[in-house]
Amino acid sequence: MNYKHLHYFWMIEKCGGVAKAAERLHVTPQSISTQMRQLEEALGDPVWRRLGRGLELTDFGHMVFDYADRLFTVGEELADALRGRPDATQSLFRVGVSSVVAKTTAHRLIAPALGIDPAPKLICREGRLNDLLAQLAVHKLDMVLSDRPMQSAMNVRGYNHLLLECGVTFLASPALAKRIGRKFPQCLAAAPVLLPSDESAVRPQLIAYFDRLQLRPNIVAEFDDTAMLKAFGAEGLGVFAVPVYVADEIALTLGLRIIGGTTEVIHQMYAITGERRITHPAVSKISAAAKQSVAA
Repeated sequence: MNYKHLHYFWMIEKCGGVAKAAERLHVTPQSISTQMRQLEEALGDPVWRRLGRGLELTDFGHMVFDYADRLFTVGEELADALRGRPDATQSLFRVGVSSVVAKTTAHRLIAPALGIDPAPKLICREGRLNDLLAQLAVHKLDMVLSDRPMQSAMNVRGYNHLLLECGVTFLASPALAKRIGRKFPQCLAAAPVLLPSDESAVRPQLIAYFDRLQLRPNIVAEFDDTAMLKAFGAEGLGVFAVPVYVADEIALTLGLRIIGGTTEVIHQMYAITGERRITHPAVSKISAAAKQSVAA
């Protein structure tokens, strides 16, 4: 198999067509078309099929592209690393952050990694946990930050490392805190409440907590994005829960009131890595800093 032909094939899919790929590669479209025919002959199956006036990948083409994407993405990362000589020896620390993890929490946990000497270049990706674990499996990420452990049923080689475990604090705008009044947690009985989505490990615990206390809060909204949840909370549209160890910072930043807290709802954060024992220096720094923060 000719890797030049494979690279052209990869560029066609990345650029969105033969003409755009030809412009990027500084060759003619006719030259690319010829080399695609040669690639298909070498592979033994078509990688494209006609769709109107354009092309789309066949099932076989999708499989070939997945492998080509891994191969040439790593090649581009190597080129980027070598392009700036002073940074050529700088290590990369690639972190995936589950979309349900609050930005404040993620920043608190990841920031210590930049304090090691020499400091790595941080590459941070956000997405759904399953998608991030897939990237961890093919070594595109060094660590995944999640509010829940990876389940053993997932066909991914990975290991859970508990970073922190703490209760939650309930926050509300000053006007809402004054309006709902009464003692905590009774004040939640008829209060408007903002909840994270089903993706969050804390959500079912909050529902169970309300049921145990026989509280029936008015759940006015649910959010995938914790930043949006906090924005709505800051506008006084509902009470919401945050991890204890970032509650003071969030309350101060957004001008909110702490109305109460509980350890019956447990917030956890995990570092998921491909190693049973933490050996990556940045992950070791994150783990040590998280334990010190919770202890404090």
